[in-house]
Amino acid sequence: MATVETLLASGARVTAWDRREEPREALAGRCEIGDPLEIDLTGFDGIVVSPGVPLNTHPIAERARAAGVPIIGDIELFALARAELPAHSVVGITGTNGKSTTTALVHHMLAEAGVPTRMGGNIGLPVLSRDPLPEGGVYVFELSSYQIDLTRSLACEAAALINITPDHLDRYDDFAAYAFAKGRLFTMQGAGQFAVFGCADAPTSAIQQAEAARRPDGRAVCVDAWAWEPLQKDWPSLQGPHNLQNAAIAAALTQQLGLTREQVLVGLASFAGLPHRMERMGSANGVLFVNDSKATNPASTAPALAAYPPVEGKPRLHWICGGLAKEDNLDDCAPHFGNVAAAYTIGEAGPMFADLLEPHMHVERCELLAEAVSRSIAAAKEGDVILFSPACASFDQFRDYEARGDTFRELAANIGCDATPAECGFDSRSAA
Repeated sequence: MATVETLLASGARVTAWDRREEPREALAGRCEIGDPLEIDLTGFDGIVVSPGVPLNTHPIAERARAAGVPIIGDIELFALARAELPAHSVVGITGTNGKSTTTALVHHMLAEAGVPTRMGGNIGLPVLSRDPLPEGGVYVFELSSYQIDLTRSLACEAAALINITPDHLDRYDDFAAYAFAKGRLFTMQGAGQFAVFGCADAPTSAIQQAEAARRPDGRAVCVDAWAWEPLQKDWPSLQGPHNLQNAAIAAALTQQLGLTREQVLVGLASFAGLPHRMERMGSANGVLFVNDSKATNPASTAPALAAYPPVEGKPRLHWICGGLAKEDNLDDCAPHFGNVAAAYTIGEAGPMFADLLEPHMHVERCELLAEAVSRSIAAAKEGDVILFSPACASFDQFRDYEARGDTFRELAANIGCDATPAECGFDSRSAA
C-alpha cells in the first residue's frame, strides 16, 4: 500500500493487485485494479512485488520475463529516487541471524549521537511511507535475501553481512544460491564504499575475500569482535558471543559514518534491545525470564544458550524449545548443552527434540507452552534463567513468532510473578 501511495503521488500510472478483496476495495477509483497474471503486461516499466512473493515458484516471474518487464521491490524504488533526496547515506545490513538487532542498534546509536536517522526495509515502517530525511541523514535498512533479490541499484555507503547459515531454502535451488543472494548487496556497492563482515562462517568469509579483492585496503573488512569483549559487561541488552559480534559490526558501521568511539560506547550501553530477541523481560524470585521467540532455527538459538554459562560449575538455564522444526537436528546448539539444567519441549517438534536432548540433560515433555512455563518456574531456583528460545518456526501453534513471544510474556507474568507484572518487568514492552 505504501508503494502504491508513493507511485500515485509521483504521478505514475499504477495498476494494483492483491488476492484479498479488502485492499482492492481500498484502492478502487484511485488506480487501476488488475491481476498481473491475466492482464497484458506489455509496456509496463516494472512490477513491484512484496518480498513475500516466492519468485522461484510464483507464475508472475515467468510472465514478467516473457513481457520483458523487470520485477523489483520497494527498496529498489527508494534507490531510484535517491538522487532527488537531500544528501544522505544508506546503511544496509543482511545476514541469516542477528540483522534485526544490528539494524536497530545502528539506528539507536546514530539517534543517540544526534544524527537524523530512519530505520526500514525488513523492520519498522516501509521507507516509502515516510518523509525524506534532512541533509546529512542516514537510512538504516535491514535487508532480507528476498529484498535483495528485488533490488538492482542500491549502492550503500556502508553495508554489513553478519553470517550465512542454512535458512529459507524453500526459496532457493540450494544453499549456494541463498548465499549468492546475500552477496549481491555488496556487488551493488562501489569499490570505494565500506563493507564489514562477520567472517565466523565459510560463506561469509568467501564473500568478504571476493569483495576485498576488488576494493582498496580497509574497505571490505572482517570485524574484530573480541577487541570489544572487555566492555561487553556494560551492555545489559547485548549479552552473548553473537551480540558481541552484532555490537562490533554496528560499531564499525557507525564509526565509518563519523561517530566517535565515545558516542559508540554510549549507544551500546543504552540500547534496550528488541522484543522477542533475547529480551530480558524481568525477574521473579531471583529468576530471570528471557524471551527469544525470534529464534526460529537452531543456529539462532545457539547464541542464546551460549550467553548464560554455568555459575560455580552448575548449569542455570531452563530452556523451553520446540515448535515447527526447520531442521531434524540441534547440532548448532550442541556445544552449549552443558549450560542447560533442564529442557522443556513443546509443539510438533517436541518429541524429536526430547529424543535428541535426553542423552545430554533432564527433559520435560510438555507439548503446550503454558505447561512448559509452569514446570520451568516450579523447577527454577534463585539465580537461574528461564529461556524461551524455540529453535523452530511458530506456525504449528501460533500466528507468528511475535504472538508466540507475547504469549510467553503473559504466561510468565501470570504464573511466575508474585508481585505486579510491572514490578517484575513483564509488561514493559506492551504491544510493541
